[in-house]
Amino acid sequence: DSITAEGAVPAQTLASVMGEATEKQVKLEGTIEEVCQKKGCWMKVDMGDGKTMRVTFKDYAFFVPKDAAGRKVIIDGVAMVEETSVESLRHFAEDAGKSKEEIEAITEGTKEVVFEARGVIIQ
Repeated sequence: DSITAEGAVPAQTLASVMGEATEKQVKLEGTIEEVCQKKGCWMKVDMGDGKTMRVTFKDYAFFVPKDAAGRKVIIDGVAMVEETSVESLRHFAEDAGKSKEEIEAITEGTKEVVFEARGVIIQ
């Protein structure tokens, strides 16, 4: 979807914006920390305090450039608290180019906030 930067809030404020909700429509601004190196089909956005949030794209309809790490971004979509399985975490690690040892070291799923973007602006 076509989106604008108007109304975006810093990604670091997402926890306070969500409160106790497990799903929230929101527009965030932040910095891309990492991008899927296979296709650009996901990215991680800096959430502050050394944490990142995985961002995927609605209906797998678009990707981001694989060299976009470090760039400012506006994302518009839905933030959700989700259980991520070991299988999915290992898949994401493989997409990120992690070593076999790093991938095999993933032995537990995690409950995390993820984001499904309907549109992205890379600045």
